[in-house]
Amino acid sequence: MAPKIAFLIALSLAGSAFAQGFKPTRPVEVVVHTGPGGGSDVLARAVAAMIEKESLLPVRMQVVNKAGGGSAVAAAYLAEKAGDQNTIGFFTGVWLTTPLTSNAAKVTLKDLTPISRLVLEPALIAVKADAPYRTLGDFIAAAKRNPGQLKQSGGSVTSRDNVVRQLLQKASGARWVFISFPGGGERIAALLGGHVDMMVIEPEEAGQHIRAGNLRVLAQVNETRLRGFPDVPTLREAGFDVAVVPQVRGVVAPPGIPAANVAYWEDVFRRLTRTASWKKYLEDNQFEDGYQGSAELAKFYDEFTGTMRGILQEAGIKVVR
Repeated sequence: MAPKIAFLIALSLAGSAFAQGFKPTRPVEVVVHTGPGGGSDVLARAVAAMIEKESLLPVRMQVVNKAGGGSAVAAAYLAEKAGDQNTIGFFTGVWLTTPLTSNAAKVTLKDLTPISRLVLEPALIAVKADAPYRTLGDFIAAAKRNPGQLKQSGGSVTSRDNVVRQLLQKASGARWVFISFPGGGERIAALLGGHVDMMVIEPEEAGQHIRAGNLRVLAQVNETRLRGFPDVPTLREAGFDVAVVPQVRGVVAPPGIPAANVAYWEDVFRRLTRTASWKKYLEDNQFEDGYQGSAELAKFYDEFTGTMRGILQEAGIKVVR
């Protein structure tokens, strides 16, 4: 067994006993890689509110947006905070895929301290409610008739948004433009304002707009239909046999923090996931419970990286490591 894994397992077994050795005494800085309204930003602020409601921390959590470089800026910022016991970050799968596709991304998740995996998240393919596309097939056919004319809003080029686009283009022969925005709010505004034609969006971000009748969902990026969208086909059911690009969200900390600090944060998030508030949040936002402690999360990194390397190569995206 690798020394790092053995160390993390020992921490997990120690549980709350270690956690008693540390408590934050000043506001906790919570780093996210998206702008306001992005998936990580929305989740971090919801978690901060739930943690305050459940009195799981003696101090407040302050969300700090470090957008840019497809998570590279946020990851580098955390790495620079080595040993800082009052800073954590909310990661997504892009924190693993960005280093796979960019030599400029010097920091990977393995350079940071794993705390907890929180959720696995499906995605939806959505258009404006008054768009002429009733199905994903309609959108693809329109893109074929007008190559390069239709537009999709999304995050970074290494985000799930763009990977799904690349897979669909390769499978269908259609071509459309990807426009990157730093924040989820800007991506949605571009779609609602008619500046783009489609987006891949998480149910959490899309929920209020779908309920308000502003968006139409064409397909689901998931293996099975979500409970909240029983009449919307998955990609394969819609006729597109492409890989389902996974999304994961969780918590990391800067490198070099004490063992007691790791155990403390792991315990905080373990207790959060057992609350009624958290369970309701998962149900309301169509998340899948993906909780893992620090030792399991460290192992998951390799599994997820291998999966995404294969998907990126299938999509025709150059992998550099």
